[in-house]
Amino acid sequence: MSTTELGPAFFIAVVVILAVCRIVSRLLQTVGQPPVVGEMLAGVVLGPSVLGALLPGVESALFPTELRPVLYVVGQIGLVAFMFHVGWDFRADRLRGVARSAGLVSAAGLVVPMVLGVALIAAVGERTGALAPDVSLTVSGLFVGVALAVTAFPMLARIIAERNLAKTRFGALSLGAGAVDDAAAWVLLAGVFGIAGGSAGKVSVAVAGGLGLIAVLAVGVRLRDRTARLAERTGADQLLLALVGVLFLIAWYTDVIGLYAVFGAFSLGVVFPRSPQLDDTVRTLQPVGAVFVPLFFTYSGLNTDFTLLGSGPVLLFTAGCVVVAVVGKFGACWLAARAAGEPNPVALRVGALMNARGLMQLVALNLGLAAGIVTQAMFSALVVVAITTTVMATPLLALLDRRDRGRADHPRETVVAVGP
Repeated sequence: MSTTELGPAFFIAVVVILAVCRIVSRLLQTVGQPPVVGEMLAGVVLGPSVLGALLPGVESALFPTELRPVLYVVGQIGLVAFMFHVGWDFRADRLRGVARSAGLVSAAGLVVPMVLGVALIAAVGERTGALAPDVSLTVSGLFVGVALAVTAFPMLARIIAERNLAKTRFGALSLGAGAVDDAAAWVLLAGVFGIAGGSAGKVSVAVAGGLGLIAVLAVGVRLRDRTARLAERTGADQLLLALVGVLFLIAWYTDVIGLYAVFGAFSLGVVFPRSPQLDDTVRTLQPVGAVFVPLFFTYSGLNTDFTLLGSGPVLLFTAGCVVVAVVGKFGACWLAARAAGEPNPVALRVGALMNARGLMQLVALNLGLAAGIVTQAMFSALVVVAITTTVMATPLLALLDRRDRGRADHPRETVVAVGP
């Protein structure tokens, strides 16, 4: 496909992606699912699992091989913009009073599913036929462990925002634990890639680079008031260009050091200065994520082939991953919250929110696929985990609300506002 042919192919692909995402999201909203779940499933619908199985000629015409890297890159732009906005919406002051609980929940939610994932691969991995032949059992186990330990922080943040839970104790606790969880998971993922490459250098680069990022962001925090005053004297177009430039610079840097662009974008959003002019500029960037994140979901869907799960061993492996993911994340976070002294209604809701994998697991899976650590069968199995655990979150919260409605220990009664 020539460059001149690639443009029209991209435009029509985007039209189809956005239309299908809208339709699927609308359908799922009728059963209480957030729009981002519909976008995830729309990506699978457009891939070989549904469209490719029913109309293979249509799928190959809509998404030729040459177009797929373009979808990935443009989808990354959407992810960076989206994660920056998630960070900007994140209010660190709401973590006051829940820091200890958040630390325990984060540690449990990271360690337990990771250990269970490694144990699952050690026990049955070689018999599933889903592992990459040239990748050691250790690397495969560690990757699956980290993938199962990741929390879908953007999904968690969106669910909390849509349900107006940010000022509840369990909402603030989940946000804090999820942010720490994901940061640690990206460092661990860099370690897995380092082991796969036979070098500890990637881990050292990730740790040292992460410390450098913290130092730069700390300086930025000290200069926030000065930056806000400068912004008030700057035109809107210049501010938007400056924001995009800084955002892409941070995304590039965190990608290079192995912490990946989404983490850098979120970190920048957390420390970004506030002023009426800057807030308007951030809101101007928000639609970029809304338009382009579905392209990333479609790219992931094009790599997902559920027909590969048809064999008994792979199907059992998929079921095992789902069980390990739910028990390891929901169970561990619930127990950790209880151990930290949280009431049971709060602990259950923290477990339900932390259990969602969604977007962040898909990011990790695509990186693993590109690195040759993940096979198409393992990719598809873990996509089932991402979809299942994410779809569970909202119904679980609704079920807990119905169960506790009218009770004295309902979390909306026990959880007072934790911040402004």
